[in-house]
Amino acid sequence: MELHIRLDGRKGLADQLYQQLRAGIDSGHLAAGTQLPPTRLLAAQLGVSRKTVAEAYSRLTYENLLSGVVGRGTFITPRVPLPSGEARTVPLAAAATLQRWQQRATVLAGRGQEAPSRYDFVGGASSKAQFPFDQWRSCLNYALRRSQRHPERQFAAQGLPELREAIAHHIAYARGVHCSAADILVSNGAQQALDLIARVLVEPGCQVAMEDPGYPPARQLFLAQGAKVQSVPVDDQGMCVSHIADGTRLIYVTPSHQFPLGMPMSEPRRHALLARAAELGAVIIEDDYDCEFRYQGPPADALQRLDRHGLVAYVGTFSKTLLPELRLGYAVLPPAVLGAASVAKHLSDWHSPTLLQWALARFIAEGHLNKHIRRCHDIYSARRARILARLDDDLSPWLSAVPASAGFHLSALAQPGVDIGLLTKLARNVQVGLYSLAPFFSQAPVRPGLLMGFGAIELLDIDPALDRVRDTLQMLS
Repeated sequence: MELHIRLDGRKGLADQLYQQLRAGIDSGHLAAGTQLPPTRLLAAQLGVSRKTVAEAYSRLTYENLLSGVVGRGTFITPRVPLPSGEARTVPLAAAATLQRWQQRATVLAGRGQEAPSRYDFVGGASSKAQFPFDQWRSCLNYALRRSQRHPERQFAAQGLPELREAIAHHIAYARGVHCSAADILVSNGAQQALDLIARVLVEPGCQVAMEDPGYPPARQLFLAQGAKVQSVPVDDQGMCVSHIADGTRLIYVTPSHQFPLGMPMSEPRRHALLARAAELGAVIIEDDYDCEFRYQGPPADALQRLDRHGLVAYVGTFSKTLLPELRLGYAVLPPAVLGAASVAKHLSDWHSPTLLQWALARFIAEGHLNKHIRRCHDIYSARRARILARLDDDLSPWLSAVPASAGFHLSALAQPGVDIGLLTKLARNVQVGLYSLAPFFSQAPVRPGLLMGFGAIELLDIDPALDRVRDTLQMLS
């Protein structure tokens, strides 16, 4: 590291060096853990003898400000925090607000803290083995070249026009969404899109309706905005629209692949939902998080396509289709919402990363996205079929699949007497990651079962994993 040391004269050099290093440590400019240059190197840089530097280091080491690690060098010792003084005990005026935010931790946030199992049925995760890294690298290089010759320094909060145009064409083809590039807002993942919509529509005390069971981060987001969240039950046709309360301002729903159970919303229920929203003047958030993968029956268009009143805000993401690290999503917003959400986006982070937007626009335009989806469709379809076959066969005494035709997870409900909590615990002991449905329920009675993702587990791993699950269930019986 480079030290800013200035020595005056030729006397007291060791003391001068000591004082300046001590001041740097006390002020925090030399942070704990920082490695100092070797005595020989620093002496050469300062034009002094090595003995002078060694003497300064020795004094700091004696005071426990430096510590030597054999074979590695000399490091600044972490300081012991001073006892809390009177000034640090003053209660913050925002303490209650901070406490409420700390309580917003969600069930999905803790998964990354656990060591991954050998066989993992985690939901919402895709396999990186199928991702076309070479094509993506080429698109990133294109984005760098584009940035190098681009004269602008400011970009629209709504997103790059070429990316919005590419998204509009893609979702029209893949999901039947009726929109133009002007209707699209690019976001940092679907979660930011939800946040922006909630920020401009939700006020403390207003009513928001969402499915129960449902997506916990969306629920916590609405609660954090001060909303009263109504838990609307679901049945085999999706959200029970007749339960949506009067005065509701916002409705959150996953009609194509209900999260977490998996069944699609029926056509009559979709029309009923749109009619109820029109009656209330409520905006519907359609979270279409993974429905580019469909395995049986004719393709079901998005709910947004049926909207005739400008009430549906369609939210999608590339984090699940491509890579979770990408963190790019989008929202197709009604005109009444788009302007306000664009302002909120600008105030939040100005715009999503331009380099990634250029790269993704190129990736879509060159056909890599559709090729990737087609390739993954066959892979996910085989994995899904294998899990369903096992659920219908030797696992049927304990688990039964919920009918689902899209996405890359399915749910399996437990037969009476199966202790799902104990099963997930014992399964982890044999290196199988299983995930209970219980955390996704809020007020509705919990339906014991498992959320079984097949995006991140290889086909050849499914049978060995489910053999261990079967053996564990037999032990519990």
